[in-house]
Amino acid sequence: MSDTHSRPSAVPTVRGMPEPPGQAEKDAIASLSNEELVARYRYGVANFDQRLFTLDDELADTAFLPDAGVGNWPCRVLVGHLADDELSNAHRVRKILAEDRPMLQAWDENAFIDAGLYAKHASPIGGYVALIYTLRIWHSELLSSLEDAQWLRTGMHVEHGERSILDIVRYSAWHLERHAWFLNKKIRHMLGEPEVCNDRPKGKACGPSCGCHPAE
Repeated sequence: MSDTHSRPSAVPTVRGMPEPPGQAEKDAIASLSNEELVARYRYGVANFDQRLFTLDDELADTAFLPDAGVGNWPCRVLVGHLADDELSNAHRVRKILAEDRPMLQAWDENAFIDAGLYAKHASPIGGYVALIYTLRIWHSELLSSLEDAQWLRTGMHVEHGERSILDIVRYSAWHLERHAWFLNKKIRHMLGEPEVCNDRPKGKACGPSCGCHPAE
């Protein structure tokens, strides 16, 4: 999926970052124009280490101890969480556009895990990634069409108070990038560093086990 469209020059990648995206990246996202923000939001799953798709069930469901420094969740749970978050945020944006200052409900991420919604028999990783990818491509078309005043329309979140569409999209972009950093660290922890190929065609990747990444 990462070679479906090139990474805009203004959109950084989490690959190679020594620390997970934090406040500095939040501030950088907040400084973007609406057009730049949509480009960064759209890039989304291209931040993922493509070796994610090669994980067998045992690796996909491997949880980690705190001292591993990669977060506790298994890769399947992490990507499932991102898919549910994507569904939630897309609905919030559309609800704000359609209704006058609507109430925005919270959801309990741990309840989703405890309910077994990310169990391997019902949760292929590729399906989660496809959902995130499709929603971001589809939703970015809507976001690109918004007038400045529409970006500032708000809803009332039951836990976080007033949230604008701009707030939601900024957070959504940062949230995925932060989790992508931990996802990639998990994969490197299990599989090692990706191989690097120096003779690939420009803008192309050799395959899921290669360290080549398009448009970088």
